[in-house]
Amino acid sequence: MTTAAPLTLYSYWRSTTSYRVRAALNLKGVAYDIVPVDLVAGAQRADSYAALNPGQGVPTLVLADGTVLTQSLAILDYIEATWSDPALLPADPVARAQVLAAAHTMALDVHPVNNLRVVTHLRDVYDAGTDGAMEWMRHWMSQGFAALEVLVRDDTPFAFGAAPDLADLCIVAQVYNARRWGVDLDPFPNVARIEAACLAHPAIAAAHPDQQPDAS
Repeated sequence: MTTAAPLTLYSYWRSTTSYRVRAALNLKGVAYDIVPVDLVAGAQRADSYAALNPGQGVPTLVLADGTVLTQSLAILDYIEATWSDPALLPADPVARAQVLAAAHTMALDVHPVNNLRVVTHLRDVYDAGTDGAMEWMRHWMSQGFAALEVLVRDDTPFAFGAAPDLADLCIVAQVYNARRWGVDLDPFPNVARIEAACLAHPAIAAAHPDQQPDAS
């Protein structure tokens, strides 16, 4: 059952970090209002938004009482602690660590060197050019996916079982970015399988960038 909408999510449609949070809220049936933040236009640097999120990124989650949460993994942790069903992390400590390792491979190893501010800096400061920027993005994503192939299971629809967990949300968001940048996914059958399972799930499909109000 979807709750009343006490939450406001500042989001950008193509943001992989926003994608993760949208998917988690959808899976747990938590209603939220979206306020688009156009990263390409620089809306994240506006004084009003920077006052809300000093890191000038997305997502930002504003609770009903006005509390502001930033950083997608911190927001996901809040969501998991507040709405426990369905669980995105296993109760067993070893299984939990394995899910987190896969999730962090995408969220902490790949994403930080593949986001808009990094590629913009490469172009503007280091004259990387389009080809150089594309090679940079593909290199780090391919390296991350290679690690992921070993970390996840190969006998389940999702990364670690029959239902999506935190790892799946981080994976499907990063694969969206990989497809945008032309990463060859053929060497990564587990990654492709997980993406297909995620996109077949209505809650995750509804979080897809193309389904967002600011999609263009």
